[in-house]
Amino acid sequence: MADLLKGKRGLVMGVANERSIAWGIASALAAEGAELAFSYQGEAFGKRVEPLAASVGSDFLVDVDVTNDESLDACFGALKARWGSLDFLIHAIAFSDKNELTGRFINTSRANFQNSLTISCFSFIDVSRRAAELMPDGGSLITLTFQGSNKVVPNYNVMGVAKAALESATRYLANDLGPQGVRVNAISPGPMKTLAGAAIGGARATYRHTEANAPLRANATLDAIGGTAVWLCSTGGACTTGEVVHVDGGYHVLGMPQAENI
Repeated sequence: MADLLKGKRGLVMGVANERSIAWGIASALAAEGAELAFSYQGEAFGKRVEPLAASVGSDFLVDVDVTNDESLDACFGALKARWGSLDFLIHAIAFSDKNELTGRFINTSRANFQNSLTISCFSFIDVSRRAAELMPDGGSLITLTFQGSNKVVPNYNVMGVAKAALESATRYLANDLGPQGVRVNAISPGPMKTLAGAAIGGARATYRHTEANAPLRANATLDAIGGTAVWLCSTGGACTTGEVVHVDGGYHVLGMPQAENI
């Protein structure tokens, strides 16, 4: 164990299993000495998260529904009661009806649009407001986005709009919370083989395409994403806020596929 985050405490939201990006981040934070709490939604996810949390020495798990104010209030009340303050928060929560993550964006339903934006974007605003109240000495808020926010990715559909809103929210939150020393950033990995990623139509083809064309000829790894989160939560990231940090092998800089793949 190193000591970059020794004495720091934070909440990780969105771990589904050991392949989750949130888990890659949690593992890296714990390896640097951070003390972690985990949120989950529902008993099934709780059973998956509990042994993972235990593996990094945490017994602090809270069942949270981010669409319910009372549930969120209870979560942050528990954090305040146990720790008194918070140093960082990882928001790795997004949702959309998988039936609308195939085909044409124009067929997005009103109900799924509203639900997707509420869970994937507004929830970050909601938890940031509560978390900031527990950060009297400053802190770090991190969310996760994807390049479908500003470029069309087949089948990503309404999630692209939700991530665009999330990135904009990141900038506005950074401006609001900067005076109290709270930094707000988004990490943008390339496509990952996760439970959430598998819900998007054509996910395997997208993964292969980015791996073959990214300047590094590789997709992101959980270790690389975790390391980026460590930097943003540590003193090394003390002057970084309002950013979308790409961890995608450089794929976001391309204007067209590599010559050998044309």
